Amino acid sequence: MDRLLAMSLFVRAVDLGSFSAAGAAQSMSSQLVGKHIRKLEQHLGVQLLVRTTRRQSLTDFGRSFYERARIILAEVEIAESMAAETQMTPMGRLRVNAPVSFGMHMLSQRLPQYMKDNPDVVVDLTLSNRAVDLVDEGYDVVFRVGALSDSGLISRALAPYRLILCAAPSYLKRSAPIKHPQDLEGHDCLGFSHTELRTHWTFDGPGGRVVVPVGARMMVDHGEPLLFAALEGLGVMLQPSELVTQPLADGRLIRLLPGWEPPTRPMHLLYAPDRRPTPKLRSFIDFAVAAFG
Repeated sequence: MDRLLAMSLFVRAVDLGSFSAAGAAQSMSSQLVGKHIRKLEQHLGVQLLVRTTRRQSLTDFGRSFYERARIILAEVEIAESMAAETQMTPMGRLRVNAPVSFGMHMLSQRLPQYMKDNPDVVVDLTLSNRAVDLVDEGYDVVFRVGALSDSGLISRALAPYRLILCAAPSYLKRSAPIKHPQDLEGHDCLGFSHTELRTHWTFDGPGGRVVVPVGARMMVDHGEPLLFAALEGLGVMLQPSELVTQPLADGRLIRLLPGWEPPTRPMHLLYAPDRRPTPKLRSFIDFAVAAFG
């Protein structure tokens, strides 16, 4: 007896409601379907179905066996398709969402290489600092900074997001010295309107953790306008390292409180819990982990 075939016919008969429907779906007679299922019952030593001339119904054991059989058949299908899937070429449209600063200064620099390596993938990249809904808004994968909620999505940890405190020399020349995080309370701060950065900044240093309430002279939901304001000497900025690396290197910005570090923020790659991700999604996950993991 082919147990997998018998199990498959049993599940199909339950799903479709009759032996004849199962036989039609499998291109065999209802009598042959019945023969396979009876052999399965004999092998198990338990009755699975109760049939009358008008209807069929599952026994208590048959109901439990049906649920387990569905899982087994699904796993067999996955196992059989693995070899073929590994040879499939990533292709199709891939919808990606990322935070603005990370997307502009980090992801956009690496993305061309991914597209060269996967010429049949079309990337649809959206940059946004709000927490998009991956499923409802139709994204394949999203980059997310900060603590994760229990969304049911699969997450892959990436390198933590690092923030740097800095200001322009012109602002520092006309302002009081900043030697301790608490000194920031008397300064013009440029606020990021997402997360807790709009109301308070946190630092870890020699004296432990210090949380400073900040009153923002300017509040923006993107880091780039804050960078331009800081370069013009309008205030102190706490923003991601990739946004300020070049201005710090060429002296247009000066790093402040080097002995005090803002806590890093976790960063993850999120995607839907599909047991068989498509080749395009799998290729992008591998790329992201290698580039930013």
